[in-house]
Formats: sequence, structure tokens, C-alpha cells
Amino acid sequence: MTSLQTILESAGVRKFITAVILFNAVILGLETSDMAMAKAGLLIGFLDRMCLAIFVLELVLKLLVYRLRFFRDGWNIFDFAIVAVSLVPAAQSLSVLRSLRILRILRVVSVAPRLRRVVEGFITALPGMASVFLLMGIIFYIGSVISTQLFSTDFPQWFGSLAQSAYSLFQIMTLESWSMGIVRPVMEVYPYAWAFFVPFIMVTTFAVVNLLVGLIVNSMQDAHSEEADQKTDTYRDEVLARLKAIEERMAQD
Repeated sequence: MTSLQTILESAGVRKFITAVILFNAVILGLETSDMAMAKAGLLIGFLDRMCLAIFVLELVLKLLVYRLRFFRDGWNIFDFAIVAVSLVPAAQSLSVLRSLRILRILRVVSVAPRLRRVVEGFITALPGMASVFLLMGIIFYIGSVISTQLFSTDFPQWFGSLAQSAYSLFQIMTLESWSMGIVRPVMEVYPYAWAFFVPFIMVTTFAVVNLLVGLIVNSMQDAHSEEADQKTDTYRDEVLARLKAIEERMAQD
């Protein structure tokens, strides 16, 4: 089992699985092409099943090696769930799940250390992001109430209800056609409407959204620093072990 574990954790196997994942992503894309399926549908289907067989074999070998320890790693559970979805039979109501096979490409996240670090940093930032989203929700609720009260009479298509106002404000926050599409037509009727929209954009687009970006960046930097510290500790332990071995040899001489 130890030799099998060494093989599974080797860089060569990891690169091979990554190549299969990327190849399978291309195959799944070709399955959406009527022309490709008409010319090589049988071959594409065969290659897709071969890729799935490789993924299943990898998971089976990991289960044999790690046993219950396999489920202690969140990334192993992630891989297991994605492959399990791919095994769902294409029949009746479950056929919709077959389209989720493209999620196999997400397995590249679990086998690429750099991508794993990005995802781990994002997950670490979630608690702080929840507070920012709550703040964003409060701002949007206040803005929706104000804009509905001010502009619903003349612009019911944008601000006729709280839901419509919230969606319009979200469009304004993303800066998608916000000026010529919404704000300038509103200002033709309400010339001082800029006094509401400009501060709203300043607070949401340039302050709160950048706060989210800052939280994610800080989390990724912390994860990178933690990994660097672990490598430093490992290197230090190796150096100390070598020095100790040298001292023992000198003492014997």
C-alpha cells in the first residue's frame, strides 16, 4: 500500500490526471457540436467513457490506500462528488444531472496547488465577506426604498417596486448602461437625481466592492505566507537533522 500511495501522490500521476481532466473538458465541449457528433460521435463517446473510467480508477485506488482517511480531506470529497454525478444514469428526470459532467474540469483545482491556494484563500475570506454582503444588503435596501419613493411614479419600469429598484440599482452598481440607460433619463424629470445616484455608486462600486477584493487578496496572501512558513519549517527541520547526523558521525570518529 505504501508503494501505491507513493505512486498516487507522485508528480507524474498528478500531471497525468490534470492532462486527462483538460482532455475530457475538450471532449465534453465537442459533444455539444452537432457536426462533431455526426462525424465522430462514437469516438467522442468512447473517449468520454475512458476519461471517466480513469477518474473512477483513481478514486478506487485512493479509497483502497487511504480507506476512511480518504473522507477526511475536503478535496477528496470534492473529487468524489464530481465523479459520482458523472455516474448518474441519463434517464428521465436524472438526465439533467448528466449535463453536470462538465464539472469534471473543476477537478483541476484539486490537483493544481496554485489553484487550490486561490480557492482556499477565497473560502477563508468567506466569514469577512458575509459581513460585507450584509452591509451591501442594508445599503441596497435603503437605496431601494428611497428610489422607489422618489422615482416610481414616472419610472415604474425601473423603480416601480422594491424588487425592481434593487435590480436597477444593481445594474447601476455594475456600471452597465447606468448613465445613458437609467440615470440620465431620470435626471430629465428629476434634475437633482444625481445627488442620490452618484453617492450610491461611490459607496457600492468603489468602496464596498473593493473591500471585498481586499478581503480576498489578504486571505490569499495569508494562505501563501502560511505555506511559505511551512516550507521554511520543513527546510529547517531537514537542516537540523543533517547537522545532528554530522555531529553523531564526528562523535563516533
